Amino acid sequence: MSPGRFITLEGGEGAGKSTQARLLAEALRARGIDALTTREPGGTAGAEVIRGLLLGLEGEGWNPRAEALLFAAARSDHVERLIRPALAAGTWVICDRFLDSSRAYQGDGSGLSDEDILALHRIGSRGLLPDLTLLLEVPPAIAAERLAARDPEGADRIGGRTAAYHARVAMAFARFAGAEPQRFARIDAGGACGNVHAAIMAALAPLLGSP
Repeated sequence: MSPGRFITLEGGEGAGKSTQARLLAEALRARGIDALTTREPGGTAGAEVIRGLLLGLEGEGWNPRAEALLFAAARSDHVERLIRPALAAGTWVICDRFLDSSRAYQGDGSGLSDEDILALHRIGSRGLLPDLTLLLEVPPAIAAERLAARDPEGADRIGGRTAAYHARVAMAFARFAGAEPQRFARIDAGGACGNVHAAIMAALAPLLGSP
């Protein structure tokens, strides 16, 4: 049995990651590929509890270092209990956010070093990296429109941070993609949903054995 592939979707708020993850899984299943969608923080019972601490009011007072540790703990449980077993069983795992979100949000966004974020990942998740990271990029104005429609009562604690914070996050993602072009595929996510999905499938062609 061939091991599965690990695909992550990254990007700022309102980029459409959850929708595109679902469409990608459906497209893979239509090709006869076993595909699993999951998310971070979350994906396992323990990680979902930590998600509540991070994104809810209970987490309002976390300092950046504590926040990074909580994300790393949630990811460790997610990787060990769900992602690695699924990959070993030949399943393609499609994850809405992963390590690069911690690097962008807790790193550049909140001022922690990339070295420290990566050290936590080496300890907690044994350095697991995706086979392909799809970076969905969308202009801020379009993202704001989508967020207003998706979250009429307001964003969560992290999504609701300042525009300057989210600008730092966007620049971090772009820098990661520029530094690791072999792992990242940059996707223009500002257009119609179907066009974005087509771009994602084109980026996956080498992993699918397509010409």
